[in-house]
Formats: sequence, C-alpha cells, structure tokens
Amino acid sequence: MTICPCCGSKSNGVLSDGCLACGSKPVGEPLPRPEHELPSYARALVLTVSGTLMVLIFLTQTFAAMMQISTRGAKSNLAALAMLPTDFWSWMAAGETAAWRLKWVMIPLTLMVLFAGRKLYRSMQGEPARFCGHRYARNGYIASATVPLLILILIGITVPERLRQRERGIEAGIKAQAYRIARAQVEYQEAFGTLPSETKDLYRLPDPDGTLALALKDVDPAGYSVNSEVAAVPTKKPRPLRGAVIIKASDSPASEETLSGGISFTNYDLRLPGPDKLLNTEDDLILRDGVTYRPSELPRRGGKAIPATQTRLP
Repeated sequence: MTICPCCGSKSNGVLSDGCLACGSKPVGEPLPRPEHELPSYARALVLTVSGTLMVLIFLTQTFAAMMQISTRGAKSNLAALAMLPTDFWSWMAAGETAAWRLKWVMIPLTLMVLFAGRKLYRSMQGEPARFCGHRYARNGYIASATVPLLILILIGITVPERLRQRERGIEAGIKAQAYRIARAQVEYQEAFGTLPSETKDLYRLPDPDGTLALALKDVDPAGYSVNSEVAAVPTKKPRPLRGAVIIKASDSPASEETLSGGISFTNYDLRLPGPDKLLNTEDDLILRDGVTYRPSELPRRGGKAIPATQTRLP
C-alpha cells in the first residue's frame, strides 16, 4: 500500500512511477530511515489515562454515596466526614448505589474504551519496538475492563432485592388505596348513618385533594359487598338490683326504645386486584371492615381467630 504525500490517495503501485490520482512524481530518492528512532508513548498514555479516569469516576461516586448516607444524621460536612463508617458492608452498599447511578454512563463508555483500547493495545503488542510503556498500557486496559465488570457484578447482586422492593412498593400502593377507601367508608357512615350500597355512592363525599377519586378509579364494583345483620335484644326490662343507681326519668324512654329495636351491625368486603391487575386471584387484597387480608388469610364471619399477618388501619 502506497500513500501519495501530495494528495493522500492510496494505491498499490510503486511511488517512483508517480501517483495515479494527481500525477505527481518523486524528484529524488526517498530519505533513509534514521538509525535510531525513539519509541512512542502516546498509545500507552491513552490507555493509562482512560483506565485511571474510569476508576476515579467509580470511586468518586462511591464516596459521594457514602457521604449522602452519613450526612443524614450530621449537622455539617465535617461532621459527616467524621461519621463515615469504616465497615466493609457500608462501603459495599455505597458501591452498589454508585453502580446503579453509573449504569447508563458506563455502557457507552465501556464499549468505546474496550474496543478502542483493545485495538491500541494489540497494535502495541504487534510492534513492541515502536512503543514504550507496555506495562502501564496493560494496567490501564485491565482497569478499563475491571470497572465495568465490577459495576455489572454489583448491579447483579442488588437485582433480587430491587425486585423485592418493587413488589413491596406495589403492595404499599394497593394498601394505600384500600386505606383511603376504608376512611371514606367511615366518613360515609358518619355522614349518612349507614355504609354505601355501592362504591359509586362514595363520590357523594367531599374530595378536595382528589385522593378518593384516584382510589376509586380502578375499583371493580363487582368486588364490593355489604352484609347487614340485626342482633335481637330482650324487650323485657331487667329487674333492678338493690342499691343500684336510679336512672333519670328523662333518659328511660329513649333507652328502652333503643334497646327494643335491636342493634344493627353492618359489614363490608371490598376485593382489590393485586400486582397482576386481575380480580379473583391469589394476590388480591381484601378490605374487610377496615382490615386488609390476603384471600388465604381471610377469616370466617363471626370467627374469633384472626391471622397474625393482618394489617389494621392506623
């Protein structure tokens, strides 16, 4: 391959015959190569700087994540520096946080550095006499490959926990929806004296912040049911005991009238779809009288046993 010094075109001919593109011809014999040539350090410098830069970026992000953790209970940056933990697992957690922050930056940077660095390092190995700094170039190339691998390992370690956190977040969102509807049930009962017969009746309540409408948006009316029971009470007035406190005459008629009519207990069940967004599946959440249950944990009506995993409204 011959490159013309005038126009830069490439050809497979001999330079003494002239350039086929521009027609230029040599005016003399080419200069002889120098007896001693200094080796180039440019490629070794590029590999060393790229590897060092990637290591510094990762260490800086790890230290920033650790500072963010330690400043939560510190009043100043100096106090945060004094409170930096020294145990391995704290720095491991900071490294995992740094890995997640750098994941989108490191993917294109890694592809560029690895392919370009691999090409440079192979060219240095092909002509070792022309280049110097082989050891520094090798260390820089290894650092460029190690940092992305370390980030990949740290991300892989945290993936199961991240998935569990995502599931807990989805479940917390469903429970927040159930708690808002349970609160609306209480407000409706206080306002109208009974529970709503349908979920759309809850729209009669004031909703200044829009949370009730958001909670009822995806509720299936078929998953709501109301159960009313009236417990009979004896109408016969009990015989007073000696020494008992005498009831006021003004209170007696109302008390007798209330007792003679019985006491009404109204219960409700509301089934909310789980993370799969499908009703009547195993991951559904059932709201019964302000308490959330899973379908497998739901107690029978009137039963005394309540599962220990139930969640009651605060």
